[in-house]
Amino acid sequence: MVDNTRGILAMSAAVVVFIFNDALIKLAAESVPAVQAIGVRGLFATLWCALALLVTGAWRQLRWAADPRIVFRGVLEAGSAIFYLIALFQIPFAIASAVNLSTPVILTVLAVLILKEDVRWRRWSAVIVGFLGVLLVIQPHPGDLNAWTWLALLGTMIGCFRDILVRFLPVGIPTLVVSFTSALVVAVAGCGWAAIEGWQAMSNGAIGYMLGSSLLLAMGYQFVVVALRSRGEFSVIGAFRYASILWALAIGYVVWGEVPNALAMVGIAVIVGSGLYILHRERVRH
Repeated sequence: MVDNTRGILAMSAAVVVFIFNDALIKLAAESVPAVQAIGVRGLFATLWCALALLVTGAWRQLRWAADPRIVFRGVLEAGSAIFYLIALFQIPFAIASAVNLSTPVILTVLAVLILKEDVRWRRWSAVIVGFLGVLLVIQPHPGDLNAWTWLALLGTMIGCFRDILVRFLPVGIPTLVVSFTSALVVAVAGCGWAAIEGWQAMSNGAIGYMLGSSLLLAMGYQFVVVALRSRGEFSVIGAFRYASILWALAIGYVVWGEVPNALAMVGIAVIVGSGLYILHRERVRH
C-alpha cells in the first residue's frame, strides 16, 4: 500500500522554506545582478551542505556526487533556477507565480506518462481545481504575457523533470549528497555566468540576504528530495506545492501590509479545499 504521508509532510516543509528563500533572494537581486545572486546563493548553499555532510558523516558517501544521474539532476536544477529567476525579474510576480504553480499539473502528467501512476478523475479534478484557485488569488493579466513568460514556463518544466529524475536515483545515495551536488552545480553555473558578464561589488546587506536565502535553499533541497524519495505518489505530493501561495499572502500582509481582495479570498478557500479533498481521498483509499 502506498503511503503519501511522509512525502506530504516533507513537501509542506519545503514550501515554507522556499517561499521565504524567494523573498530574500528577491531583496538581494534589487542591488545584485540576477545570475550573480543565484550563483552566490548557490555557493553559500554548497557550504551549508558541506557542513552538514561533515557533521553527519555522510561525506564518506561523497563519491556518489560524481554519479552521472546526480550530476544531471544538478544541471537540471541549475537550468530551472536560472531560467525561472531571470524571467521573474522581468515580468510581474503574479504572472511568474502562476506559471511556477502549474508544477502540480505538470508533475501529475509526467507521473502518468513516465512513472505510470494510476491517477483517476477525482485526483485530476482536485489538482486542476487547486490551480484555478491559484489563478483566483494571483489574478494575472493576459496582457502581461510575453517571451519572458515562456522562459519562466521552460524553467518550471525543467524543474518538473528534475523532480521526476529523483525516482531513478539509487536508493543508497544519502539525500545530503544529492543536495550538495545540486547546490554546487548551481553555484558553478551562476558564478561562471556572472564572471563572464562582469562581476559586480555587493553590499553587506545583499550578502546577508543571500546568506540567509542560501540556508533556506539548502534546507529546501533536503525536504524536496526527502519528499520525492518517499515512494509516495507524485500526483498527490506535488499538489501540496499550492500551499506556497498561502504563505506568500501571509508574508505580503505582515511585511508589506497587502490585504487580499474578495476574489483572492475565494481562491484561498478553493486551494485549501482542494488540499483537504486530496487528504480525504487518501484516507478513504487506505
